[in-house]
Formats: sequence, structure tokens, C-alpha cells
Amino acid sequence: KTDLINVLKKHKQAIAWKLTDIKGIDPEFYSHKVLLEEEHSLKVQSQRRVNPKIHDIIKKEVEKLLDAGLIYPISDSPWVSPIHCVPKKGGMTVIKNDENELVPTRLVTGWRVCIDYMKLKEATRKVHFPLPFMDRMLERLAGNEYYCFLNRFSGYFQILIDPKDQEKTTLTCPCGTFAYKRIPFGLCNAPGTFQRCMMAIFHDMIEKRWRLLWT
Repeated sequence: KTDLINVLKKHKQAIAWKLTDIKGIDPEFYSHKVLLEEEHSLKVQSQRRVNPKIHDIIKKEVEKLLDAGLIYPISDSPWVSPIHCVPKKGGMTVIKNDENELVPTRLVTGWRVCIDYMKLKEATRKVHFPLPFMDRMLERLAGNEYYCFLNRFSGYFQILIDPKDQEKTTLTCPCGTFAYKRIPFGLCNAPGTFQRCMMAIFHDMIEKRWRLLWT
């Protein structure tokens, strides 16, 4: 434990506590490309109506991403996707309905802001990079003497999108239109890119001294 703490202290500049701390992976080493099918049509989608109660949530999220340098304003993108807000669901509770019946209801603990990239996904050339199976990962974990857990804080945001492809990630919201510099959640081929990147970084550790797993 002491040795691990000393290693973490020695490399504390590599540890991110908030979005603005994320330095990201050197794009010369790895970046994400959004390659399109040969036959595709550009799609500029309109902004969706937003509940006034959700407006401030979206505004705060956009400001947070802007301050962290993860997105930037853009006005002439040939691809525009709408922003979407979905509830973060927590535990269960029981409430009475209009007929005085007890009904199980899932609690909402907050809101998740995401982008509807469905149209872009349909036009994107799919990269079929193999992802690990959870049951096999758990089997490999069993029987080891030491376990260490490190949270890959906002893992997708560590990887830069190729500059010529960034405009394809443009989102529209009540605050304007913005494009991502780093991989957002929901972008096609993002899991494969992240998996390939992790394997490139830890290739000399896999199946050797360490049992290295990530999800």
C-alpha cells in the first residue's frame, strides 16, 4: 500500500480530479477518426424543444465542457445532431397513484446530457474491433493476490478526435452549436477506439506480470 501511494504521489501530475485536469493522450500516439460510408447524405438536424426546467442543466453542461476545452463554438458544420437530456435513475420507491394503489417507481437522481448521433452513426463506417467479454474478464481476476483499482476518469475525453473530423460531432442546443475536440459518449466506434488505445498503451503488460483489465 505504501509503495502504491508513493508511485501515485510521484506521478500526481497524471491524475485528473476534474475535467480541466485532463491532459489527454498525445494525438501523435492515438486519435479517433470518423470515417463515413462512400454513399451517405449529410444531415443537419434542428434543435429540439427543451423543457424550461432542463434548460439550465444543459447550459451548465455546455459551459463546463467549454471551460475544459473539450468543445468549441462552430457555425458552418455540414453535420449537426440534437442534444438530449435523460434522467439518471437511482433506487426504487413506492408511491400512490390516482386510484390510491401503491406503485413501484424508480427514483431520478439527476440528469445526463447526451447527443443523439443516430443519423451520424448510420453514415459512419463501422470498425469491428473486438471488445472483451465480461465473464472472461471476471474469470481472469479470480485467484490473484493483489488487486488495484484506478478509475479512468472520463476515459473517452482522453482521446482527441482527428481535427478534420471534429465538425461531424457538432451538437445543437439552446446555447448554440458546438463541436467536440475529444470523443463524446455515444459516438460510433468510440468503444473500439478506446479498447485499441488501451491495448497499445499496456501491450507490454498484458498476459505477462500483470492481469490488466479495463472496461
